[in-house]
Parts: sequence; structure tokens; C-alpha cells
Amino acid sequence: ESKEPELGSPPTNSKVICHYTGTLPDQNDEKFDSSRDRNDPFSFKIGTSQVIKGWDIGIASMKKGERCILRCAYPYAYGEAGSPPRIPPKATLDFDVELIEWDDWQDLSGAEGSISRKIVVQ
Repeated sequence: ESKEPELGSPPTNSKVICHYTGTLPDQNDEKFDSSRDRNDPFSFKIGTSQVIKGWDIGIASMKKGERCILRCAYPYAYGEAGSPPRIPPKATLDFDVELIEWDDWQDLSGAEGSISRKIVVQ
């Protein structure tokens, strides 16, 4: 299903929610993981190194509702070692990613959720 993406991209430290399917383009597009198959969207805080570098950079450039293919060379994926047994060493990875939503409330207190802010006009 195709829809018009919304303007704006998720700011650093926002919790993003996305669906993805990961494949190995050098191995006949063999699928190694998919949140869509599990019907369980994946979430993480963007720009905080919780995921591979290619996702922190690529998803930060997306708009809400956008779906794209991110091709991540091994330095932006799982590096020289890969992630055995599914991802071989120095593997380039393709991710079909849909950015569903993000929450850009920022925790200011250090105690999760005690004081938060969300910029509405900049």
C-alpha cells in the first residue's frame, strides 16, 4: 500500500517505529530477517547507536509514511565479522524499510519520563 509521506524527518534521540525486511543482495536476495513476517514493528532511539550505522543515517533521512530500500555496505552494517550464522563477513545488506511513526519527546531529567519536552514551534 502506497501513501504520501509526511514532511519532516525524525530528530536524533526520537523513538522511531518501523517495519523492515532485510536481504542479502549478494546471495540472491536471501531474506535474513523481517519485522513484517512477525507482524511486530521494530522501535529504537535514532542516532544513539542502538542499531547498525546504516539505519541511524538512513532512517534519519526518511519522512513518516515513507518506504525505501536502504543498501548498507559492510562498514555501515555488521562490519568485517558479519553476524553469524545468518549474515556473512563483509556483507552488503538491503533493508526494505517503512518509517511508521516517531515520538520526539525528549527526556530532560535523566530519570525516564520525569521531565520531558517536545518542540512544537522552532
